[in-house]
Amino acid sequence: MVPYACHPARSRGRLHSEPPSRLRDAFARDRDRLIHATAFRRLRHKTQVFVAPEGDHFRVRLTHSLEVAQIARTLARVLAVNEDLAEVVALGHDVGHPPFGHSGEEALAAAMAHVGGFDHNGHALRVLAELELRTPAFAGLNLSWEVLEGLAKHNGPVTGTPGWALAEVDAAFPLELESWPALEAQLAALADDIAYNAHDLDDALGAGLVDVEEAAAEVPLIGVLWRQVKAEWPGETRRRLLVPQLVRELIGAMVDSLLAETRDRLRALSPEFPDDIRRAGRATVAFGPGMEEELAPLRTFLRARMYEAASVQALREPAAAVVRGLFAALQADPARLPGRWRALHAEAAPDVADRVIGDFIAGMTDRYAIRTHAELTGTNPMPADLALF
Repeated sequence: MVPYACHPARSRGRLHSEPPSRLRDAFARDRDRLIHATAFRRLRHKTQVFVAPEGDHFRVRLTHSLEVAQIARTLARVLAVNEDLAEVVALGHDVGHPPFGHSGEEALAAAMAHVGGFDHNGHALRVLAELELRTPAFAGLNLSWEVLEGLAKHNGPVTGTPGWALAEVDAAFPLELESWPALEAQLAALADDIAYNAHDLDDALGAGLVDVEEAAAEVPLIGVLWRQVKAEWPGETRRRLLVPQLVRELIGAMVDSLLAETRDRLRALSPEFPDDIRRAGRATVAFGPGMEEELAPLRTFLRARMYEAASVQALREPAAAVVRGLFAALQADPARLPGRWRALHAEAAPDVADRVIGDFIAGMTDRYAIRTHAELTGTNPMPADLALF
């Protein structure tokens, strides 16, 4: 590895001291702990873009996280930094998402406004540092400082006052929130961008929300890549094969731009230690300016044709109603919380006890939220024929 890579033997450690593993270094151990965590498994039934998608081919939070991890690990290998650290940050970046994606998050944030609100990034740290229980030795997964740092700064330095969930983790184990994260974490963050730009387009095409020729006409980058694909395979008429090739080319174009720009920034910075990356004053991992300009129309296109599509929007309010209804029912009668959560609610200070209700709801899968809402309220705002995957 290069000198500015994070080396597990030089990790800043864990909040709770533990003997080292006989078989794995610190970051590999963290990755394995995350994969075995209940919160990670629940991502299988949490919305990425589509709520309870029909068919088995669309992304959910789990498959998205796996794809991000694959891209992050490859980038880390090419740049000779720590692959395990990049992978575990990528795998963990979405574990704080509540049911129903951004619709669920907005509803939960509004319901919790009186106790500091909710954001999925801060909640990811709360899940991994406190709520996930895997051993009587300590709460949380007791992950390495570098992993928590990377997750806390998934969107870059945290300026101003952090949300309450992140602030509590930072108070117990200070994460230097105002600096940039290590290179491995920055790679995981941009791998997330690469994955959702490419795979959201893939899912939009697969769902029939857009046609590939429409995308090629409206998004210059897609137009260039689509023409290249068709020129490379002039006799191929099966779009079911050409579209995946287009997605591969899109991922490759973003990866190439990221590697070129990042190498340029590394040469200019000449880092010798991981802290040189943290103190660089700007991101070290980035797309080139040309790619940033080319991605803007793609993001606009996806927003208009996928995220704001009528079929996607039709479920936003019902999903939000499920979250609001759950919170209101449990706030009115906390005794209906399951045993562990009921005890935590009783032990919490009265002015923040409702955060426990938020923790419980945030951990729900889409289908568990719908089922529990029906049990608590006797109603189901979601369409009756919704395919609960």
